[in-house]
Amino acid sequence: MTGPKLVSILRQGSWLIASIHTALDDTQMLMFQHDLIDQIGRYRSRGVVIDVAALDVLDSFGARTLRTIAEMARLRGAETVIVGIQPDVAFAMVSLGMDTGTVPTALDLEEGLEYLGRPGGARSARHGRAAG
Repeated sequence: MTGPKLVSILRQGSWLIASIHTALDDTQMLMFQHDLIDQIGRYRSRGVVIDVAALDVLDSFGARTLRTIAEMARLRGAETVIVGIQPDVAFAMVSLGMDTGTVPTALDLEEGLEYLGRPGGARSARHGRAAG
């Protein structure tokens, strides 16, 4: 029995776009992490956009897992940007002292892809150049 897809991971050139369609429990979040990191290596991706626009809540485990994904992706040669954090989710995260750490965020998918395409973004990270 197959249910609806909880996360879609699409390849766009050298980038991956992961869209989370619904809240994930801890096990599903870890499966998403594993699948995404696997695909970064398989496709030799240089950048990853994680779209969380469909989420109306993000718990501390979810926020921590997104930071872990970004760090693992960086170690595999890909830069990560998180997009689509809803205003209520951002408010709750700040109120509870949660954040995305050093993981860049953008308003939406378009801005996330623009971020990855900037000099110092995913293209330059491949060559060891520090951003900033």
